[in-house]
Amino acid sequence: MLRSLRSPHPPLRPNDPALYEHLADHWWRPRGKFAMLHWLAAARGRLVPPAGRPGAVLVDLGCGAGLLAPHLAGKGYRHLGVDLSETALRLGRDHGMQGVQGDVLAVPLADGCADVVVAGEILEHVPDLPAAVSEACRLLRPGGLLVIDTLADTALCRGIAIHLGERLPGIAPRGVHDPALLVDRVVLTRECARHGVHLTMRGIRPSMSGLLAWAVRRRSIVRMVPVPTTAVLFQARGRKED
Repeated sequence: MLRSLRSPHPPLRPNDPALYEHLADHWWRPRGKFAMLHWLAAARGRLVPPAGRPGAVLVDLGCGAGLLAPHLAGKGYRHLGVDLSETALRLGRDHGMQGVQGDVLAVPLADGCADVVVAGEILEHVPDLPAAVSEACRLLRPGGLLVIDTLADTALCRGIAIHLGERLPGIAPRGVHDPALLVDRVVLTRECARHGVHLTMRGIRPSMSGLLAWAVRRRSIVRMVPVPTTAVLFQARGRKED
């Protein structure tokens, strides 16, 4: 009885997809539980070039509610978002994304269908990294671009992104990450190369001045900036061999 008075929902295990359903009304709030996902979507969008041909397709794996959509405006892509959550996909459709319900480990789309595949803040949530990489690369056309951002499997990342980040409002909801699933950069690089995609990586973090301005409500979004280390949060991209 006391537990039910404290929370309308039962406790969730780390990385439980049900968390996103419980917090669905936060997806498009600039200052909600998923605020940092807005900042990351903007940074991810900057890595996507304008489409190189008419009818180009961008597949957005683990798309959530389509936060990438505003950052693709005018670039010429058909934006296909893949996610398990019908609630999130419905919200994404309201922002111009075409939703496809499915698992990133078994995407219900054809081989070579995508000019760009984006895996933003999803690889640190999957139980089988090689399978997720295989699917992402399978979807790419020869010459297609893979864009990734994720969290590194390091003690530093666990300390900053989980033990600290999940306690700060707007950075990450409590329990959203399972430390056991953080991404081994060597494995990621190796698995992408096995499928003909050779990655380059760089670390990123929120701008400190931007974070302060956001905290005092002077900005609605914080710009992500590069850092010398990939040991916490990093971006990666590479093209599939022709």
